[in-house]
Amino acid sequence: MSAIASSWELRESDPWNNPAWASRSRVRAAVPNLFVVPAFNEIENLPRLLEDLEARPELFPEGSRLFIVDDGSSDGTAEWVERYSGPVPTQLVSYGENRGPGYAFRAGFDAALAVCDDTDANVVTLEADTTSDLNALHAMLGEIEAGAGLVLASVHGGGQMVNVSLLRRFLSRCAGAAVRMLLGLDARTVSSFFRVYRASVLREASHRYGDRLITETGFACKAELLAKIASLGTKIEEVPVDVDGSRRIGASKMAIGPTLAGYWRLFRGTKFSDDSTAPSKVPAG
Repeated sequence: MSAIASSWELRESDPWNNPAWASRSRVRAAVPNLFVVPAFNEIENLPRLLEDLEARPELFPEGSRLFIVDDGSSDGTAEWVERYSGPVPTQLVSYGENRGPGYAFRAGFDAALAVCDDTDANVVTLEADTTSDLNALHAMLGEIEAGAGLVLASVHGGGQMVNVSLLRRFLSRCAGAAVRMLLGLDARTVSSFFRVYRASVLREASHRYGDRLITETGFACKAELLAKIASLGTKIEEVPVDVDGSRRIGASKMAIGPTLAGYWRLFRGTKFSDDSTAPSKVPAG
């Protein structure tokens, strides 16, 4: 993947220098967690997301960091991140215009992989709107420690959608079933942002696919990335997670029409396991 983030800013804060965090943290293996959170006009939701993360200091062993990727927001999202001075070590990734979640994930992965170099880490992706239950992260990280290369937060694999319209629930199930069948994926939830990747798996996928690792700019990018990582033979696990739509302030950013069009482009594309024409590149850093 190319280095596409044009401005990064690291907030100089370390949870291990905060006595309140250190006293409440549970002992875990010293593997950094690098959070990648795309954000488009999320100024009302980000303060609650940071509060949720601040309440879980055990998720931030030494070397951990939160990357908030501003996807061309016009509501002051980037400025809010720059002003944040709490205990979560936070870095802004910004490129000045709205390009969609696929582009935002590429930029966030570039930033995360650049700071962990050749050492392993967990790369955690999240929605910025706080709709996913962060309490599930302990089980998800446990699956990584047990040998998984990718763990999916699965609303259709034992979780449930709460305070979400019947239409969206129906479309989510139908889209998931179609993606599983047509892309040959053995996973129940294929489009959620909430996942944990081994950094080494993302590096391997980047070597294989280069700049074509994520070609979909919209919400179908997560199904595309899942299929490409599955083609590497990666061990993938799912953990049941509830999604509560009432926690979100404002409307969902996922437009149904463009998302379905993105899935259609994936179905028409070449098999991911045969995609070897892209140059092999390592993320900058």
